[in-house]
Amino acid sequence: MRFRPESNEYNAYFKPYVDMVPEGDIIEILVQQEKETKDLLKNLTDEEARFRYEAHKWSIKQLIGHVADTERVMSYRLLAIARGDTTPLPGFDQDAYVEQAAFDEWPLEELLKNFSAVRASTVHLLKGLRDADWTKMGEANQSPLTVRALAYIIAGHERHHRNIIQTRYLQSPRFPHA
Repeated sequence: MRFRPESNEYNAYFKPYVDMVPEGDIIEILVQQEKETKDLLKNLTDEEARFRYEAHKWSIKQLIGHVADTERVMSYRLLAIARGDTTPLPGFDQDAYVEQAAFDEWPLEELLKNFSAVRASTVHLLKGLRDADWTKMGEANQSPLTVRALAYIIAGHERHHRNIIQTRYLQSPRFPHA
């Protein structure tokens, strides 16, 4: 049941994320993404990772922390729905999470370890699902959502932000190359 979710399995807000995920086994895609993201960022200095391409935008460090936090939230939703919990799950304020986390104070290496730990946890959770679990439907942020849609949203969200790091941050003429 690791097939791409149908459009009725998630809120239309998430369609761009789902559409960003290439064809293939979603678990393998998630594993490969973690390697690609770490390879992209591992040689940045802490100064470079605090770069913001505009004054009001998050830094690279904040983006990495945001991706990990969002994956934690989405993985919890995935776990709850897969285990048959019918409790409607709340939304979350991503800006408040980033503001409260002080990611710019974290060493980049620790942010990348954090991301890897979260991704490993997600992958192990997905590997343990039965076929029937992938299509279970729940509710999060007042919208219906399936387990497989959440797996694709996690992958698409990470890809979205990695693309932004590559295009708006690392290619910015103001980026402080070491």
